[in-house]
Amino acid sequence: MSKKITFFVFGSNGAPVKQIAVPKFMIFVSVIFVLGAAAALGYGIIDYRNLMKEKADTCELKRLIASQNDVIRLQRKHIQSLADDINKLKDKFIALNGFEKKIRVIANLDHPEARNGLFGIGGSAPEDINPKLDLKQKHNSLIREMHTRVEELDEAMAVQKRSFEDLIKELDDQKNLLACTPAIRPTKGIITSVFGKRKSPFTGMSEFHKGLDIAARKGTPVYATANGRITFTGRKGPLGNVVMIDHGHGMVTKYAHLRKILKKTGDEVKRGEKIGEMGNTGRSTGPHLHYEVHLNGVPVNPKDYILN
Repeated sequence: MSKKITFFVFGSNGAPVKQIAVPKFMIFVSVIFVLGAAAALGYGIIDYRNLMKEKADTCELKRLIASQNDVIRLQRKHIQSLADDINKLKDKFIALNGFEKKIRVIANLDHPEARNGLFGIGGSAPEDINPKLDLKQKHNSLIREMHTRVEELDEAMAVQKRSFEDLIKELDDQKNLLACTPAIRPTKGIITSVFGKRKSPFTGMSEFHKGLDIAARKGTPVYATANGRITFTGRKGPLGNVVMIDHGHGMVTKYAHLRKILKKTGDEVKRGEKIGEMGNTGRSTGPHLHYEVHLNGVPVNPKDYILN
């Protein structure tokens, strides 16, 4: 059996026929080579396409990672900003607490949280959070510290709220006390006799004068010197026409020698409200107001309760 294959090549224009004998082995090798080349080319094309796809995927992944890194940096900046805000909030709490203490000092009031303080036992303020971390570092510890500080501020807020509620109540009580404490002149005029020992204008003997005498024309208005309730109106021996006001807290004022009484027993009056007119009733040497202040039943110097 022949091991060669003969090929006849016909030329054009009457050229002689050429005969080429090629061994079967060479044809087999050539076919294998062509098939291998075709397979390699196909594989190369597929590999190239896969490589381009992987490149595109890698670029997309890098873009996504860069975008996520930007988001992480932005989030960490926000965390640092929040940490700084927490520090500022703590400083405002301390300033607010200091302002309350000043009010209490001015009003002569005790601080109800003086034993424990705004931030618990001892009252020492926590140190500031340090937000100055590198944006590349993890912020887990900062976040934990922020949570702790927020809890402390929440507790401090509750303490401050109670303290302010107590302060408002105490100031309100003090306001009521001040409103019920005599503090103004009961009438216009000239002081003709002061509180204390004096010579009686009727007997010439030494006596103790329990009040303050203020002289002016008849009909001069007489005013309540503090808020209170009228407990007596009418005639009272040598004092003539009298108005007595109970201001509470053991404080009572008395207005004597009135020509006219404008209020009745049981009436509530405010400081500066007109209650009568100056007169000359009872035992008197001339038109004047006899004004007394009693504290827990004991007469005290009215001058100590006149601020205007």
